[in-house]
Amino acid sequence: MPRYRLAIFDFDGTLADSLPWFRTVFQDLIAKFDLAPVSAEELEGLRGRSGREIIARLNLPMWKLPAISRDMRRRKLAAANQISLFDGVPQLLADLRSDSIHAAIVSSDSEASVRQVLGPSAALIARFDCGASLFGKHHKFKRVARQLGTSPSEVLCIGDELRDIEAARAAGMDSGAVAWGYAQPAALQAAGPTHFFHTFEEIKQEFAIA
Repeated sequence: MPRYRLAIFDFDGTLADSLPWFRTVFQDLIAKFDLAPVSAEELEGLRGRSGREIIARLNLPMWKLPAISRDMRRRKLAAANQISLFDGVPQLLADLRSDSIHAAIVSSDSEASVRQVLGPSAALIARFDCGASLFGKHHKFKRVARQLGTSPSEVLCIGDELRDIEAARAAGMDSGAVAWGYAQPAALQAAGPTHFFHTFEEIKQEFAIA
């Protein structure tokens, strides 16, 4: 019997290959919200830092975060047809469903945008809890588990950022970090996730899917 009965996925950088799109809008965000300039080279370095470190480097006041989040969701929805799922995601979600394992998505993105990128695979998601704040994901993790009748010990939260690991820990759940997303793999490994995944096949193996 699988150890985990629920997989809670982050979306951008975990299931959706949206980092290339983010790079194209980053400098415009810097200018629009009057943040500290960051070169293209330094942007890559920021991928190894925590959310709080990035906020400090950008001289980003906390009161601006809601406006930036709204702006990002609007941009992302408009660009949803330019973003695709990583290869293997539809099959992973289908395999989880066929093995009676729930899949949920908790994301700072809008549900409309997430559904558009997922396409037909959206039907394989048991719960969406979108619009997460930068540091509020753990509340959503707990809510999704409660809605699906799953105890924290039966949940694996899978993401590509340091805050995903932190949120899982705060929710009393195991974390799985992926090597292909926004944050640098070395930074993720240093944060001590429960599992570190290099491929979608490794995720399947953790859920005991043949």
